Amino acid sequence: MLMAHPAVLEGLLDQYEALGALHADQGDTEDARRRMEDVIYTLCVSTGTRDIGAALAAARRRLAQDRAPSAARLSGRPGRPDPCRPGSAIG
Repeated sequence: MLMAHPAVLEGLLDQYEALGALHADQGDTEDARRRMEDVIYTLCVSTGTRDIGAALAAARRRLAQDRAPSAARLSGRPGRPDPCRPGSAIG
């Protein structure tokens, strides 16, 4: 499955939160409701989910994974010596 770029997901989460805050401050306007529906739809499509709770969880999980350094990125490619590690031989 294709996944949205982390920057896209982060932007969608920011928009969702901002629209939620706008709704809390200004009430339920037609424009705010339409914009929220658009963001919810895009989050669901971007994460391959069908409801906003699952979409939010998937987006946050993806962002957390993207921010966490993976062992593969830190140690180089599996099965190959890491040229940055002292004592590593490059053959």
